Amino acid sequence: MKKLMTTAMALALLAGTGHAADDVTLQLKWVTQAQFAGYYVAKQKGYYDEEGLNVTIKPGGPDIAPEQVIAGGGADVIVDWMPAALAAREKGLPLVNIAQPFKHSGLMLTCLKDSGVATPADFKGKTLGVWFFGNEYPFLNWMNKLGMSTKGGADGVTVLKQGFNVDPLLQKQAACISTMTYNEYGQVLDAGIKPDQLVTFKYEDQGVATLEDGLYVMEDKLKDQAFKDKMVKFVRASMKGWKYAEANPDEAAGIVLENDESGAQTEAHQKFMMGEVAKLTADSNGALDDADYKRTVETLMSGGSDPVITKEPTGAFTHEITDAALK
Repeated sequence: MKKLMTTAMALALLAGTGHAADDVTLQLKWVTQAQFAGYYVAKQKGYYDEEGLNVTIKPGGPDIAPEQVIAGGGADVIVDWMPAALAAREKGLPLVNIAQPFKHSGLMLTCLKDSGVATPADFKGKTLGVWFFGNEYPFLNWMNKLGMSTKGGADGVTVLKQGFNVDPLLQKQAACISTMTYNEYGQVLDAGIKPDQLVTFKYEDQGVATLEDGLYVMEDKLKDQAFKDKMVKFVRASMKGWKYAEANPDEAAGIVLENDESGAQTEAHQKFMMGEVAKLTADSNGALDDADYKRTVETLMSGGSDPVITKEPTGAFTHEITDAALK
């Protein structure tokens, strides 16, 4: 679909005549969907153009790990969850958080009420669906806090390595599955299951929430002033995109659909998703909150004999980019 050139884009092109735009490649954590609407909005509305940036947005997928992409030089900046980023940093990949568009966590366990689960204590003896590829860290920490083994048995839980769908719940292969408030929970409802047939446990309500979609770069790149200047522009335009998406959720969902080359997304689901995602970004101006960072680190270190990270990180974030972008 051809997109009309916005006034902002036209002005940016005129203003930038004779000056080559700076290239930026963004690697998403997952496929094109409203979870990343702010970036697509910023691109289509010309906010990146206004900053003199030529931004390429690369969708993710089940076989794409953002950490591996940036380590291999395939991206300048990635969207990642902080547990995965800090775990990678401790293992030697020096990722640095430069901005935090998502203030709240959308992660939860969604359970069938008729499975007998009413409280976390009822997880014992049950099968729970869990995402891996770095998404398992909050879950493992939660089970450790509950004193429940993830090796099965009457006093533990059996972990089902869940694909990125809700089939294990629909087919009753698991009592509970991992869902995001803005995505899989809606898929469960779309399958005909009513909210009163479900019990949900938001990680944020259980005190084990960790920071989700943040922006990360490689530490050595931040030694280059030109790169830092580029990231300031990128963050400023991206947050402008996010705030527009929050204020105009249906339009933002439409922009996402226009950029979904797979054609797999539906208008109804993307509108639902954008409405829920807006609740997670609404309280953020893009700057990482120190208290949220500290809570995440403490949660990841409190994993008993097998914590996600074994020591408090140093240099894992910087306020330098957002301080300049949000002036």
